[in-house]
Amino acid sequence: MKQWYEELFTNYADKYEKEIYTQGTLGEVDFIEKEINYDKNCKILDIGCGTGRHDIELAKRGYNVTGIDLSESMLAKAREKAQKAAVNLNLRLADARKLNFKEEFDLVIMLCEGAFSLMETDEMNFEILKNAANALKENGKLIFTTLNGLYPLFHSVKDFINSNAVEGMSEGNSFDLMTFRDISTFEVEDDDGNPMVLNCNERYYVPSEITWLLKSLNFSKIDILGSKIGNYSREDVLTTEDYEMLVVAEL
Repeated sequence: MKQWYEELFTNYADKYEKEIYTQGTLGEVDFIEKEINYDKNCKILDIGCGTGRHDIELAKRGYNVTGIDLSESMLAKAREKAQKAAVNLNLRLADARKLNFKEEFDLVIMLCEGAFSLMETDEMNFEILKNAANALKENGKLIFTTLNGLYPLFHSVKDFINSNAVEGMSEGNSFDLMTFRDISTFEVEDDDGNPMVLNCNERYYVPSEITWLLKSLNFSKIDILGSKIGNYSREDVLTTEDYEMLVVAEL
C-alpha cells in the first residue's frame, strides 16, 4: 500500500512547480552558497530533490550536485528542466531511508520537507537523518527544514487546526500532543485533473528533539533558525510563529 506522499507525487510535478512554497529557490540557493563559502569544489547531495529546483540552480552556479527522490515523475520533470537549462545533474531514483553513501559529500540538503518529517514513524525519520550524516565527509554540513513543533504548542490545538491554511485541507485534522503528529485529510487534483483524497501524517519537531537527534549522530555544531520561503538567514531567530525551522548542522 502506497503512503500518502507516494500517492501525491505519482503525478503532481507540474502542480508542484506552481505551489507557493516552491517559489523561493533563488534566495534559498543564495543562503546555501554562503554556507559553503562559494566553494565550487563542494560536492552536494539533495535528499528529496523533487523537480530539482535547488539542484538546477546550484548546477547553473557551477556546483556538482546529486539529487535523489522517491518519485520517478518528479525526477522526470527535473531531468527535463535540467536539459532545458543545459546543466548536468546526477539524478537517481532512491529511498532516503535506504541510502548507502559513505563520506562522499561536503554538503547534504533536505529542503521543503523533501523527505524528513514525512515518514510514518519516528524511526524512519531518524534513518533519513542517519543516512544524511553517513553521506557527509569529515567536517561536512547538513542543511534542512522541518515542521516547527513550537507553532502548534504555542497556539491552542483548536486554533492551529482551524487556521491551517493549506488549500484542500479538511476540518478532520487532529494534532496529537503525545506524538507531535498532525493527521489530516488532503483533497487535491493531480496533473491530469484526477481527484485525490490523501490521508496525511506529518511529524512536527521541537528544537530540543532536533538537537538531541543530531548530537546522537555526532554533529558538533547545530544552529536552529526561523525559516522564511526564499529568505533563509542566520539572523532569523526561530519563534512560535514560524511554521518551519531551518537547521544547519556541522560534523
